Amino acid sequence: MGIRITEFVGEQVRTIRKSKNYTQEQLGEKVGLPQPYIGGIERGERNISLDTFERILEALEVSPSEFFRSYNDNYFSESEKGKETVLIKLSELLSKRSIHDIEMVQLLASNVLATIDNHIKTEKKK
Repeated sequence: MGIRITEFVGEQVRTIRKSKNYTQEQLGEKVGLPQPYIGGIERGERNISLDTFERILEALEVSPSEFFRSYNDNYFSESEKGKETVLIKLSELLSKRSIHDIEMVQLLASNVLATIDNHIKTEKKK
């Protein structure tokens, strides 16, 4: 799988913290943790709770999806990254619509995919 998740989290915390020009001490104050603990997180030595992780994300003003975006970039194949990109865009489009509209899109997509599957089966029989 590559990098351990604790190492990735630590690297991301350090990268984002530095991009916001925070010291470890400043981040620690925002999160309510001492500077040495922040250092341990950044070195991948701390296995933090989800509560602590959430407080760090809030202090850094970053969403979980933004935080893990580069993890996906580094560990997904090009095909998986392409699918993820399209699904994110589709989700963004649908999130602004009513449930009725979303259900209509789901029904249309199901019908289109069923047609494609039938076409593929027909072509294979030839």
